Amino acid sequence: MSKRTPFFQIHKKLGAKIVDFAGFKMPIQYQKGIVHEHKKVRDAVGMFDLSHMGEFIVTGTNALEFVQKTNVNDVSQIEVGQCLYSQMCYPHGGIVDDLLIYRDEDSYMLVVNASNIDKDLQWLQENLIDGVKLENISDKTALIAVQGPDAEPVVQKLVDNNLAELGYYHFIHTRINDVKVILSRTGYTGEDGFEIYFNKLEKAEEMWALLAKAGEEFDIEPVGLGARDTLRLEMKYPLYGHDIDKDTNPLEAGLRWFVKLKKGDFIGREALKKVKKEKIQRKLIPFVMQERGIPRPHYKIFANGKMIGEVRSGTMSPSLGKGIGTGYVKRDFMKSGNEIEIKVRNKKVKAKVIKPPFYKDGSLKR
Repeated sequence: MSKRTPFFQIHKKLGAKIVDFAGFKMPIQYQKGIVHEHKKVRDAVGMFDLSHMGEFIVTGTNALEFVQKTNVNDVSQIEVGQCLYSQMCYPHGGIVDDLLIYRDEDSYMLVVNASNIDKDLQWLQENLIDGVKLENISDKTALIAVQGPDAEPVVQKLVDNNLAELGYYHFIHTRINDVKVILSRTGYTGEDGFEIYFNKLEKAEEMWALLAKAGEEFDIEPVGLGARDTLRLEMKYPLYGHDIDKDTNPLEAGLRWFVKLKKGDFIGREALKKVKKEKIQRKLIPFVMQERGIPRPHYKIFANGKMIGEVRSGTMSPSLGKGIGTGYVKRDFMKSGNEIEIKVRNKKVKAKVIKPPFYKDGSLKR
């Protein structure tokens, strides 16, 4: 049976279209639709229920060693109050999951994809080392994201901290009314925004109402998973199960900036060193349709009459008014500016490889 987040009844009252997603009953969209919600986040501010995401707490004397061992990025480089984007890899270099790592005073919080909670937990437990405790707090944690150019003034109304001083990929412990929260500034949309984590689930509906009230002057609206997907794709942020999976590695996925081969040993390091030495044979490229047509996952990609890959993510971009997508293509065709074709149903439609992101006018503060 699918789980429900603490905000499920709110979604129903708001007329959301509820779907099964990653083992949860989640809102895919509300009454005004995905395009409206997408533009609301780009132009003003929207709020998301992300309570389906997974959260693990790592503590113990060897916590850093463990998180270093299981991640490709260098966790030792972040200070208390910072977040880090990373991937966990299998020994062959394939991706277990991508995640955010929060460094606290005496612990690390790993925020993982909803569809991978059980798999990630099992994998981490299999690689546990002495002096480490791993706790799954996913079912005890509610998460609301507020995203958009007007996100800061909305959330500022609810906390005493000066949010102008909270940097990108940083977090603080604070309170909203009597509820202790972790407030971070990361986001998955290309816009400025905040994530609010808390474990007083009985206060969930009250917290939602407080944010909705604080955002009234900015015409805040709830946003579903449909717009979250189009927003992330316009930034070419990868989605596990589409752009990345156990059969892809971070280097060919365009995530090499996050792979720190010189930091010391970690799971997958030898395989990734080999990939780097031999050079990638394919790459995840972003492309824009040059003619009418919407690319969808698994559509075939062609060049010079030959199939060179397939689409992993694709949609009609609400911001650009064009079809956009990603796909793995052979090495010879991965450069920006290359002309390719996407087979949409039975017709080959022209497209062009571009430099990411697709949408370049976001309010994100880096």
